[in-house]
Amino acid sequence: MNSGDELYSLINRLYPICRSITGDGVRESLQIIGEYIPIQVHEVKSGTKVFDWTVPEEWNIYDAFIKNSRGDKIIDFKELNLHVLNYSIPVDEKIGLEKLKEHLFTDPQHPEWVPYRTSYHNKNWGFCMSHNQFTGLNDEVYEVKIDSVLKPGSLTYGEYLIKGKTDLEVLFTCHICHPSLCDDNLSGISIAARLARELSNMKLKYSYRFLFIPGTIGSITWLSLNQDKVNNIRYGLVLTLLGDESKFHYKKSRRGNSEIDRIVIRLLKDKYPDSEFIEFYPYGYDERQFCSPAFNLPVGRLSRSNHGEFPEYHTSADNLAFIAPKYLSESYELLLAIVDEIESGEKYLSLNPECEPQLGKRGLFKKIGGQSETKDFQMALLWILNLSDGEHSLKDISEQSCLGSSIIYAAKDALVDAGLLIKM
Repeated sequence: MNSGDELYSLINRLYPICRSITGDGVRESLQIIGEYIPIQVHEVKSGTKVFDWTVPEEWNIYDAFIKNSRGDKIIDFKELNLHVLNYSIPVDEKIGLEKLKEHLFTDPQHPEWVPYRTSYHNKNWGFCMSHNQFTGLNDEVYEVKIDSVLKPGSLTYGEYLIKGKTDLEVLFTCHICHPSLCDDNLSGISIAARLARELSNMKLKYSYRFLFIPGTIGSITWLSLNQDKVNNIRYGLVLTLLGDESKFHYKKSRRGNSEIDRIVIRLLKDKYPDSEFIEFYPYGYDERQFCSPAFNLPVGRLSRSNHGEFPEYHTSADNLAFIAPKYLSESYELLLAIVDEIESGEKYLSLNPECEPQLGKRGLFKKIGGQSETKDFQMALLWILNLSDGEHSLKDISEQSCLGSSIIYAAKDALVDAGLLIKM
Protein backbone atom coordinates (compact mmCIF):
# COMPACT_ATOMS: atom_id res chain seq x y z
CA MET A 1 0.00 0.00 0.00
CA ASN A 2 1.46 3.39 -0.98
CA SER A 3 1.60 6.27 1.49
CA GLY A 4 -1.50 8.04 0.14
CA ASP A 5 -3.66 4.93 0.33
CA GLU A 6 -2.39 4.13 3.82
CA LEU A 7 -3.10 7.66 5.02
CA TYR A 8 -6.59 7.54 3.53
CA SER A 9 -7.22 4.14 5.11
CA LEU A 10 -6.50 5.46 8.60
CA ILE A 11 -8.80 8.43 7.97
CA ASN A 12 -11.51 6.02 6.87
CA ARG A 13 -11.21 4.16 10.19
CA LEU A 14 -11.34 7.33 12.26
CA TYR A 15 -14.09 9.06 10.30
CA PRO A 16 -17.19 7.53 12.02
CA ILE A 17 -16.00 8.30 15.56
CA CYS A 18 -17.65 11.19 17.41
CA ARG A 19 -14.80 13.17 18.93
CA SER A 20 -14.90 16.29 21.05
CA ILE A 21 -12.51 18.18 23.32
CA THR A 22 -12.97 15.40 25.90
CA GLY A 23 -14.50 11.96 26.08
CA ASP A 24 -14.37 8.41 24.84
CA GLY A 25 -14.26 9.41 21.16
CA VAL A 26 -10.80 10.89 21.73
CA ARG A 27 -9.71 7.78 23.64
CA GLU A 28 -10.95 5.46 20.89
CA SER A 29 -9.13 7.52 18.26
CA LEU A 30 -5.88 7.49 20.26
CA GLN A 31 -6.20 3.74 20.70
CA ILE A 32 -6.31 3.34 16.92
CA ILE A 33 -3.33 5.69 16.47
CA GLY A 34 -1.56 3.53 19.06
CA GLU A 35 -1.58 0.68 16.54
CA TYR A 36 0.82 2.79 14.43
CA ILE A 37 3.04 4.35 17.08
CA PRO A 38 3.57 3.72 20.84
CA ILE A 39 1.65 6.78 21.87
CA GLN A 40 1.51 7.85 25.52
CA VAL A 41 -2.03 8.78 26.61
CA HIS A 42 -2.42 11.49 29.26
CA GLU A 43 -5.53 12.19 31.34
CA VAL A 44 -5.88 15.63 32.95
CA LYS A 45 -8.68 15.90 35.51
CA SER A 46 -11.64 18.21 35.05
CA GLY A 47 -11.21 21.34 37.16
CA THR A 48 -7.43 21.49 36.66
CA LYS A 49 -6.32 25.10 36.28
CA VAL A 50 -4.27 25.66 33.15
CA PHE A 51 -3.24 29.31 33.03
CA ASP A 52 -6.46 31.35 32.73
CA TRP A 53 -8.51 28.30 31.72
CA THR A 54 -9.96 25.31 33.53
CA VAL A 55 -10.11 21.77 32.14
CA PRO A 56 -13.85 21.27 31.48
CA GLU A 57 -16.19 18.49 32.44
CA GLU A 58 -16.01 15.41 30.26
CA TRP A 59 -18.69 14.90 27.59
CA ASN A 60 -19.87 11.59 26.16
CA ILE A 61 -22.79 10.86 23.87
CA TYR A 62 -24.51 7.56 23.10
CA ASP A 63 -27.52 8.40 20.97
CA ALA A 64 -29.59 11.32 19.72
CA PHE A 65 -32.54 11.79 17.39
CA ILE A 66 -35.56 13.87 16.41
CA LYS A 67 -38.79 12.03 15.63
CA ASN A 68 -41.82 13.52 13.96
CA SER A 69 -45.39 12.94 15.14
CA ARG A 70 -45.53 9.67 13.18
CA GLY A 71 -42.51 8.32 15.04
CA ASP A 72 -40.15 8.58 12.06
CA LYS A 73 -36.57 9.63 12.82
CA ILE A 74 -35.89 12.74 10.78
CA ILE A 75 -32.49 13.30 12.45
CA ASP A 76 -30.33 10.40 13.60
CA PHE A 77 -26.99 10.93 15.37
CA LYS A 78 -25.96 7.38 14.49
CA GLU A 79 -26.14 8.21 10.78
CA LEU A 80 -24.05 11.39 11.08
CA ASN A 81 -22.55 12.62 14.33
CA LEU A 82 -22.46 16.22 13.04
CA HIS A 83 -26.23 16.24 13.55
CA VAL A 84 -25.77 16.98 17.27
CA LEU A 85 -24.51 20.27 18.66
CA ASN A 86 -21.19 19.10 20.10
CA TYR A 87 -21.23 19.13 23.92
CA SER A 88 -25.03 19.13 24.07
CA ILE A 89 -26.50 18.49 27.49
CA PRO A 90 -29.05 15.65 27.72
CA VAL A 91 -32.65 16.26 26.70
CA ASP A 92 -35.70 14.00 26.41
CA GLU A 93 -38.99 15.75 25.69
CA LYS A 94 -41.72 16.50 23.18
CA ILE A 95 -41.88 20.06 21.84
CA GLY A 96 -43.53 22.10 19.12
CA LEU A 97 -41.83 23.41 16.02
CA GLU A 98 -41.30 26.97 17.23
CA LYS A 99 -39.46 25.87 20.35
CA LEU A 100 -37.51 23.25 18.41
CA LYS A 101 -36.30 25.88 15.95
CA GLU A 102 -34.49 27.63 18.83
CA HIS A 103 -32.21 24.59 18.98
CA LEU A 104 -31.65 23.96 15.27
CA PHE A 105 -28.60 25.07 13.28
CA THR A 106 -28.26 25.21 9.50
CA ASP A 107 -26.08 26.73 6.78
CA PRO A 108 -28.42 28.67 4.43
CA GLN A 109 -25.55 29.42 2.03
CA HIS A 110 -25.09 25.69 1.42
CA PRO A 111 -28.59 24.33 1.93
CA GLU A 112 -27.72 20.66 1.30
CA TRP A 113 -24.92 20.45 3.86
CA VAL A 114 -25.08 19.86 7.61
CA PRO A 115 -22.97 22.38 9.60
CA TYR A 116 -20.66 21.48 12.49
CA ARG A 117 -21.41 23.52 15.62
CA THR A 118 -20.22 23.35 19.23
CA SER A 119 -21.20 24.66 22.66
CA TYR A 120 -18.20 23.80 24.81
CA HIS A 121 -18.47 26.54 27.41
CA ASN A 122 -22.22 27.31 27.46
CA LYS A 123 -24.56 24.56 28.53
CA ASN A 124 -27.04 24.09 25.72
CA TRP A 125 -28.48 21.42 23.46
CA GLY A 126 -29.19 21.39 19.78
CA PHE A 127 -29.26 19.66 16.42
CA CYS A 128 -27.69 20.51 13.07
CA MET A 129 -29.43 19.74 9.78
CA SER A 130 -29.42 20.83 6.18
CA HIS A 131 -31.26 24.07 5.51
CA ASN A 132 -33.43 22.29 2.94
CA GLN A 133 -34.61 19.88 5.63
CA PHE A 134 -35.15 22.76 8.05
CA THR A 135 -37.43 24.66 5.63
CA GLY A 136 -39.45 21.49 5.04
CA LEU A 137 -40.33 20.89 8.70
CA ASN A 138 -44.05 20.64 9.45
CA ASP A 139 -45.76 22.45 12.30
CA GLU A 140 -46.24 19.50 14.62
CA VAL A 141 -44.98 18.03 17.90
CA TYR A 142 -41.52 16.46 17.79
CA GLU A 143 -39.82 14.03 20.12
CA VAL A 144 -36.24 15.10 20.82
CA LYS A 145 -33.70 13.02 22.67
CA ILE A 146 -30.00 13.49 23.33
CA ASP A 147 -28.54 10.69 25.43
CA SER A 148 -25.39 12.39 26.65
CA VAL A 149 -23.47 12.79 29.89
CA LEU A 150 -21.56 15.88 31.03
CA LYS A 151 -19.77 15.34 34.33
CA PRO A 152 -16.33 15.58 35.97
CA GLY A 153 -13.84 13.37 34.19
CA SER A 154 -10.72 14.32 32.28
CA LEU A 155 -9.21 15.78 29.15
CA THR A 156 -7.33 13.19 27.12
CA TYR A 157 -4.41 13.76 24.77
CA GLY A 158 -1.72 11.69 23.11
CA GLU A 159 2.02 12.27 22.97
CA TYR A 160 4.93 10.49 21.35
CA LEU A 161 8.57 11.50 21.76
CA ILE A 162 11.29 10.13 19.48
CA LYS A 163 14.68 10.69 21.06
CA GLY A 164 17.46 11.97 18.83
CA LYS A 165 21.14 12.68 19.50
CA THR A 166 20.21 15.97 21.15
CA ASP A 167 17.43 17.03 23.50
CA LEU A 168 16.60 19.91 21.16
CA GLU A 169 13.16 19.23 19.71
CA VAL A 170 11.03 19.46 16.62
CA LEU A 171 7.32 19.68 17.48
CA PHE A 172 4.51 18.37 15.27
CA THR A 173 1.01 18.92 16.64
CA CYS A 174 -2.51 18.27 15.37
CA HIS A 175 -5.97 18.74 16.86
CA ILE A 176 -7.95 15.60 17.57
CA CYS A 177 -11.24 17.11 18.78
CA HIS A 178 -13.31 17.29 15.60
CA PRO A 179 -15.87 14.56 14.83
CA SER A 180 -16.55 13.37 11.26
CA LEU A 181 -14.52 15.99 9.40
CA CYS A 182 -11.83 14.61 7.11
CA ASP A 183 -9.65 17.54 6.08
CA ASP A 184 -10.15 19.25 9.43
CA ASN A 185 -8.50 17.34 10.92
CA LEU A 186 -8.27 13.65 10.21
CA SER A 187 -5.76 14.56 7.50
CA GLY A 188 -3.39 16.10 10.04
CA ILE A 189 -3.85 13.22 12.47
CA SER A 190 -3.18 10.57 9.85
CA ILE A 191 -0.12 12.30 8.42
CA ALA A 192 1.33 12.96 11.89
CA ALA A 193 0.94 9.28 12.85
CA ARG A 194 2.54 8.06 9.60
CA LEU A 195 5.38 10.58 9.88
CA ALA A 196 6.06 9.59 13.50
CA ARG A 197 6.25 5.93 12.55
CA GLU A 198 8.67 6.71 9.71
CA LEU A 199 10.92 8.86 11.89
CA SER A 200 11.03 6.25 14.65
CA ASN A 201 13.10 4.07 12.30
CA MET A 202 15.67 6.77 11.53
CA LYS A 203 18.83 7.95 13.24
CA LEU A 204 17.99 11.55 14.06
CA LYS A 205 19.95 14.56 15.21
CA TYR A 206 16.94 16.24 16.82
CA SER A 207 14.28 14.76 19.07
CA TYR A 208 10.75 14.78 17.65
CA ARG A 209 7.63 15.32 19.75
CA PHE A 210 4.18 14.55 18.33
CA LEU A 211 1.06 15.87 20.07
CA PHE A 212 -2.49 14.70 19.37
CA ILE A 213 -4.51 17.21 21.35
CA PRO A 214 -7.95 18.82 21.48
CA GLY A 215 -7.86 22.27 19.89
CA THR A 216 -7.16 25.32 22.07
CA ILE A 217 -7.76 23.78 25.51
CA GLY A 218 -5.39 20.92 24.62
CA SER A 219 -2.45 23.11 23.65
CA ILE A 220 -3.09 25.40 26.63
CA THR A 221 -3.13 22.36 28.91
CA TRP A 222 0.06 20.91 27.42
CA LEU A 223 1.91 24.21 27.68
CA SER A 224 0.75 24.74 31.25
CA LEU A 225 1.90 21.28 32.36
CA ASN A 226 5.11 21.15 30.32
CA GLN A 227 6.78 24.51 30.76
CA ASP A 228 10.06 22.77 31.54
CA LYS A 229 10.11 21.28 28.01
CA VAL A 230 9.30 24.42 26.03
CA ASN A 231 12.82 25.82 25.83
CA ASN A 232 14.00 22.75 23.92
CA ILE A 233 11.64 23.38 20.99
CA ARG A 234 13.61 24.69 18.01
CA TYR A 235 11.11 23.98 15.22
CA GLY A 236 7.38 23.39 15.18
CA LEU A 237 4.46 22.88 12.82
CA VAL A 238 0.72 22.66 13.32
CA LEU A 239 -0.61 20.11 10.81
CA THR A 240 -4.14 20.54 9.46
CA LEU A 241 -6.18 20.63 6.24
CA LEU A 242 -3.66 18.51 4.34
CA GLY A 243 -5.87 16.21 2.26
CA ASP A 244 -7.69 18.43 -0.23
CA GLU A 245 -6.70 19.60 -3.71
CA SER A 246 -5.90 23.20 -2.79
CA LYS A 247 -2.46 24.68 -3.18
CA PHE A 248 -0.35 24.81 -0.03
CA HIS A 249 -0.65 27.60 2.50
CA TYR A 250 1.94 28.33 5.15
CA LYS A 251 1.24 30.58 8.10
CA LYS A 252 4.44 31.94 9.60
CA SER A 253 5.35 31.80 13.25
CA ARG A 254 4.90 34.91 15.36
CA ARG A 255 8.62 35.57 14.97
CA GLY A 256 8.09 35.77 11.22
CA ASN A 257 11.58 34.69 10.22
CA SER A 258 12.35 31.69 12.40
CA GLU A 259 14.26 28.84 10.81
CA ILE A 260 11.14 26.72 10.34
CA ASP A 261 9.62 29.64 8.42
CA ARG A 262 12.66 29.86 6.18
CA ILE A 263 12.80 26.10 5.57
CA VAL A 264 9.13 25.68 4.70
CA ILE A 265 9.00 28.78 2.52
CA ARG A 266 12.17 27.75 0.68
CA LEU A 267 10.84 24.25 -0.02
CA LEU A 268 7.39 25.43 -1.07
CA LYS A 269 8.81 28.01 -3.46
CA ASP A 270 10.95 25.29 -5.01
CA LYS A 271 8.43 22.42 -5.14
CA TYR A 272 5.07 24.24 -5.23
CA PRO A 273 5.65 27.79 -6.51
CA ASP A 274 1.93 28.67 -6.42
CA SER A 275 1.91 28.30 -2.61
CA GLU A 276 0.75 31.22 -0.50
CA PHE A 277 2.40 32.57 2.65
CA ILE A 278 0.49 34.16 5.50
CA GLU A 279 1.84 36.47 8.17
CA PHE A 280 1.10 35.46 11.73
CA TYR A 281 -2.21 36.59 13.22
CA PRO A 282 -3.63 35.54 16.63
CA TYR A 283 -6.48 33.37 15.37
CA GLY A 284 -6.79 29.99 13.73
CA TYR A 285 -5.43 26.77 15.17
CA ASP A 286 -3.04 25.98 18.02
CA GLU A 287 -0.17 28.01 16.56
CA ARG A 288 -1.71 30.96 18.39
CA GLN A 289 -1.12 29.23 21.74
CA PHE A 290 2.43 28.06 20.99
CA CYS A 291 3.21 31.55 19.67
CA SER A 292 1.64 33.42 22.59
CA PRO A 293 3.93 36.12 24.03
CA ALA A 294 5.23 34.17 27.04
CA PHE A 295 6.40 31.32 24.79
CA ASN A 296 6.82 32.81 21.29
CA LEU A 297 7.89 29.44 19.94
CA PRO A 298 9.05 28.93 16.35
CA VAL A 299 5.80 27.19 15.36
CA GLY A 300 4.14 27.74 12.00
CA ARG A 301 1.07 26.15 10.42
CA LEU A 302 1.10 24.01 7.30
CA SER A 303 -2.09 23.34 5.36
CA ARG A 304 -3.47 23.07 1.86
CA SER A 305 -6.74 24.99 2.10
CA ASN A 306 -6.57 27.97 4.41
CA HIS A 307 -8.41 28.07 7.73
CA GLY A 308 -12.09 28.96 7.30
CA GLU A 309 -11.71 30.07 3.68
CA PHE A 310 -13.33 27.20 1.77
CA PRO A 311 -17.03 26.36 1.56
CA GLU A 312 -16.73 22.83 2.96
CA TYR A 313 -15.11 24.05 6.18
CA HIS A 314 -16.97 22.79 9.27
CA THR A 315 -19.72 21.11 7.26
CA SER A 316 -20.71 17.59 6.27
CA ALA A 317 -19.09 18.27 2.88
CA ASP A 318 -15.69 17.83 4.55
CA ASN A 319 -16.11 14.11 4.07
CA LEU A 320 -14.21 11.18 2.57
CA ALA A 321 -14.98 12.44 -0.95
CA PHE A 322 -13.43 15.86 -0.24
CA ILE A 323 -9.94 14.47 0.30
CA ALA A 324 -7.84 12.12 -1.83
CA PRO A 325 -4.80 9.84 -1.37
CA LYS A 326 -2.88 11.84 -3.99
CA TYR A 327 -3.02 15.06 -1.98
CA LEU A 328 -2.39 13.32 1.34
CA SER A 329 0.71 11.74 -0.19
CA GLU A 330 1.96 15.10 -1.51
CA SER A 331 1.56 16.64 1.95
CA TYR A 332 3.33 13.72 3.59
CA GLU A 333 6.27 13.86 1.16
CA LEU A 334 6.59 17.60 1.77
CA LEU A 335 6.86 16.95 5.51
CA LEU A 336 9.58 14.36 4.91
CA ALA A 337 11.46 16.98 2.90
CA ILE A 338 11.04 19.48 5.75
CA VAL A 339 12.47 16.94 8.20
CA ASP A 340 15.37 16.29 5.83
CA GLU A 341 16.11 20.03 5.71
CA ILE A 342 16.00 20.26 9.50
CA GLU A 343 18.28 17.27 9.92
CA SER A 344 20.78 18.21 7.22
CA GLY A 345 21.03 21.92 7.93
CA GLU A 346 24.56 22.72 9.10
CA LYS A 347 24.81 25.41 11.76
CA TYR A 348 27.88 27.14 13.10
CA LEU A 349 28.49 29.42 16.03
CA SER A 350 30.71 32.49 15.92
CA LEU A 351 33.45 32.33 18.55
CA ASN A 352 33.93 36.09 18.35
CA PRO A 353 30.38 37.51 18.45
CA GLU A 354 31.32 40.80 20.14
CA CYS A 355 31.47 42.99 17.06
CA GLU A 356 33.27 42.06 13.90
CA PRO A 357 36.64 40.28 14.41
CA GLN A 358 39.73 41.68 12.73
CA LEU A 359 40.06 39.55 9.66
CA GLY A 360 43.09 41.26 8.15
CA LYS A 361 45.52 40.05 10.81
CA ARG A 362 44.32 36.51 10.15
CA GLY A 363 44.99 36.83 6.43
CA LEU A 364 41.31 36.69 5.54
CA PHE A 365 40.97 40.15 4.02
CA LYS A 366 42.94 40.90 0.88
CA LYS A 367 45.09 44.02 1.05
CA ILE A 368 44.33 44.85 -2.57
CA GLY A 369 40.80 44.24 -3.82
CA GLY A 370 39.12 44.67 -7.14
CA GLN A 371 38.12 41.23 -8.28
CA SER A 372 34.45 40.42 -7.84
CA GLU A 373 35.19 36.93 -6.56
CA THR A 374 37.39 38.44 -3.84
CA LYS A 375 34.63 40.84 -2.82
CA ASP A 376 32.12 37.98 -2.76
CA PHE A 377 34.42 35.90 -0.57
CA GLN A 378 34.92 38.75 1.87
CA MET A 379 31.15 39.39 2.00
CA ALA A 380 30.62 35.67 2.61
CA LEU A 381 32.96 35.87 5.61
CA LEU A 382 30.98 38.78 7.04
CA TRP A 383 27.59 37.19 6.42
CA ILE A 384 28.63 33.94 8.11
CA LEU A 385 30.08 35.71 11.12
CA ASN A 386 26.95 37.81 11.52
CA LEU A 387 24.40 35.02 11.13
CA SER A 388 26.22 32.16 12.87
CA ASP A 389 24.09 32.64 15.96
CA GLY A 390 22.62 29.17 16.35
CA GLU A 391 19.46 30.18 14.47
CA HIS A 392 20.69 30.18 10.89
CA SER A 393 21.99 27.29 8.81
CA LEU A 394 24.49 27.67 5.99
CA LYS A 395 21.58 27.30 3.56
CA ASP A 396 19.84 30.22 5.30
CA ILE A 397 22.98 32.32 5.04
CA SER A 398 23.43 31.52 1.36
CA GLU A 399 19.82 32.44 0.65
CA GLN A 400 19.80 35.66 2.66
CA SER A 401 23.16 36.84 1.31
CA CYS A 402 22.36 35.90 -2.30
CA LEU A 403 25.76 34.24 -2.45
CA GLY A 404 26.23 30.77 -3.90
CA SER A 405 26.60 27.78 -1.61
CA SER A 406 30.13 27.02 -2.90
CA ILE A 407 31.51 30.38 -1.81
CA ILE A 408 29.62 30.20 1.51
CA TYR A 409 31.13 26.79 2.27
CA ALA A 410 34.60 27.98 1.25
CA ALA A 411 34.31 31.00 3.56
CA LYS A 412 33.03 28.74 6.35
CA ASP A 413 36.10 26.51 6.03
CA ALA A 414 38.39 29.53 6.20
CA LEU A 415 36.69 30.82 9.35
CA VAL A 416 36.86 27.41 11.02
CA ASP A 417 40.58 27.16 10.19
CA ALA A 418 41.09 30.63 11.67
CA GLY A 419 39.43 29.59 14.93
CA LEU A 420 36.52 32.01 14.50
CA LEU A 421 33.76 29.48 13.92
CA ILE A 422 32.68 26.16 15.42
CA LYS A 423 30.12 23.65 14.25
CA MET A 424 27.11 23.24 16.53
